Amino acid sequence: MVAASSPPSSVRALPGEDLPLGARCVAGGINFAVYSSTATRIEVCLFSGVDAAPSATIPLPGRSGHVHHGFVPGLLPGQLYGLRAHGAFAPEAGLLHDPNRLLVDPYARAIAWPSRGPAVAVVGVEAMLLAYDNAASAPKSVALADDEFDWGDDRPPRRPWSETLIYELHVKGMTQLHPGVPPALRGSYAGLATPPVLEHLRALGVTAVELLPVHEIHDEPHLQQRGRTNYWGYSTLGFFAPSARYAHDRRPGAAVREFKAMVKALHAANIEVLLDVVYNHTCEGGPSGPTLSLRGLDNRSYYLLDPDDPRRSLDYTGCGNTVNTRHPQTLQLVLDSLRYWVNEMHVDGFRFDLAPALSRRGPEFDRASAFLAAIHQDPVLGRVKLIAEAWDVGPGGYQVGGFPAPWREWNDKYRDGLRRFWRGDGGQLGDLAFRLTGSADLYQRPGRGPQASINYVTCHDGFTLRDLVSYARKHNEANGEDNRDGRDDELGRNWGAEGPSDDPQIAAIRAQMVRNYAASLAVSLGVPMICAGDELGRTQGGNNNAYCQDNPVSWIDWDGADAETLGFFRHVLRLRQAAVLRRGSFFTGSSPPGSRLRDVCWLHPSGRELGPQDWASGQALGMLLGGDAIGELDPRGGPLHGDSFLVLINGSAQALRFALPAIASAWARLIDTRVAETLAVPLPPGQTHYDMAPRSLVVLWITATR
Repeated sequence: MVAASSPPSSVRALPGEDLPLGARCVAGGINFAVYSSTATRIEVCLFSGVDAAPSATIPLPGRSGHVHHGFVPGLLPGQLYGLRAHGAFAPEAGLLHDPNRLLVDPYARAIAWPSRGPAVAVVGVEAMLLAYDNAASAPKSVALADDEFDWGDDRPPRRPWSETLIYELHVKGMTQLHPGVPPALRGSYAGLATPPVLEHLRALGVTAVELLPVHEIHDEPHLQQRGRTNYWGYSTLGFFAPSARYAHDRRPGAAVREFKAMVKALHAANIEVLLDVVYNHTCEGGPSGPTLSLRGLDNRSYYLLDPDDPRRSLDYTGCGNTVNTRHPQTLQLVLDSLRYWVNEMHVDGFRFDLAPALSRRGPEFDRASAFLAAIHQDPVLGRVKLIAEAWDVGPGGYQVGGFPAPWREWNDKYRDGLRRFWRGDGGQLGDLAFRLTGSADLYQRPGRGPQASINYVTCHDGFTLRDLVSYARKHNEANGEDNRDGRDDELGRNWGAEGPSDDPQIAAIRAQMVRNYAASLAVSLGVPMICAGDELGRTQGGNNNAYCQDNPVSWIDWDGADAETLGFFRHVLRLRQAAVLRRGSFFTGSSPPGSRLRDVCWLHPSGRELGPQDWASGQALGMLLGGDAIGELDPRGGPLHGDSFLVLINGSAQALRFALPAIASAWARLIDTRVAETLAVPLPPGQTHYDMAPRSLVVLWITATR
């Protein structure tokens, strides 16, 4: 990425072309095209280096509709630039033009930061015009040529949802402390593509990594003032630019090629790449937030404003603003960004943060919104994986189960249901059955099925799995917010001591509970997701909101990994290969023609079927899954058959004897969470009962039927 010498200030732009938007490098120069319906003039400010003073400021002479455009001859790929928008500064009308503010191009494919870093000085109170030029501290856009990256024979893995196992990870947190990653590559896209990391993912059975936000961000002023950063990355500045903070090569624009190389390596390992994307809000925040890009170009088009007081942004996100996807140009920006990541960066899908905020008509969530309709009919986006975080903080914002096909959803009811059951809450048996079988109460609608549910026990937001069984309360003091931040009730249990304990009995029950959660996830219909490091026993010391902890609190401690827990995770996740757990339709409790078993049968420890009273007050059940009763077709059009399993669950504090149904002549134990055993063990011939430990889960494999 070589930057050209900037032309003298006497150089003028030619009218150029209005499309595509952004900076397009062509033979002889660069064409700039910028949307603003409210600016009277847009200027391009050129820089010879990220810390250099502006070398030229050039008005864009062309205007087609609301697109300002111009072609500047003599510029080469790698050129650093920013935008200045002239026009009215009238906050009472939602207009915030200020030519003293250098703005990032919304279509910039790379962003460079000055050596002094993103300073708080770029933040201005929106009731005032800046009295100084902020170019020295402002981020710069980078004009990139169409990349000649060698993708070779890279192809999207296109793993079906039925085979998908998602691993949610942070690019830096995954590799920063990994002893097998070369020190220079730790914390980077390149580090994530190294053989030790890829082998760990393959051995675990991962088919898709879900990366916490990698769009370029700007840290919130309150974090900068406390010397913190937004580690998670939910503070988007550029929708097209991969974050330079995760690039090994820190030259402007180098992150693009490094990201592509990472994707190529993951694809070669048959692993899909999903991005956690934040289009619902930006880093510009509320009225007193920084003006860095969209707000200074066209505040009224890009954001939802209060119609009674345009000074105020409508905040359905809890982050100060809401991106206005009702506006055609804003919707185009989002769609263009998504297509870019698929077409040019080869990613395989997206998880949309606070997705209802993108799909509102007026104050209400709308299943027929322009955003959802546009995604559905787009020939590029319609073929990738789409996952919704199905809630926001606005009215009617909780929409779990409410998104249309083909969307999948993070299922927090699954998370909370399993947590309540395993910590010992009463009356949870019926809910547990729904969660184990794909949450039919949420997804049994036309076009949806069990695989609409992304099942997870933990994610980046909240306790780690180890902390879930080690803490009853959050411990977020290190965040500097007096422990007010984060979820107040994680539905965890410390099992006798808050935090670390040397008591062997406490350690034993905690390890068993971790195995219970892992095994429950493995035997549930739907798409499982695990949070990076849970398989290694990662702890955050009880911090359930480590969004600003870019330090060992959040990084995976590979040297301190729990080998026993890792072995168990690898073992139990192999169950995901079973056909009965990959079915695309809900159980019916019936037997298809020719099958010996029903697709599912619910059993009482005594051996009889569960009755209404059992569901209301019981704490134990058996779930018999008939592998010959799936009732679906395999890829060749024949009946789908597989192994049959009996899942025994004891959520009580007492041991119990579970009667085995008289359908099998031979059984093998695959899992018993009282131990970390990872081998299949045949049961003695003729065994009619199984003795279960308190708070345990057992998976038996029917090796022969009667």
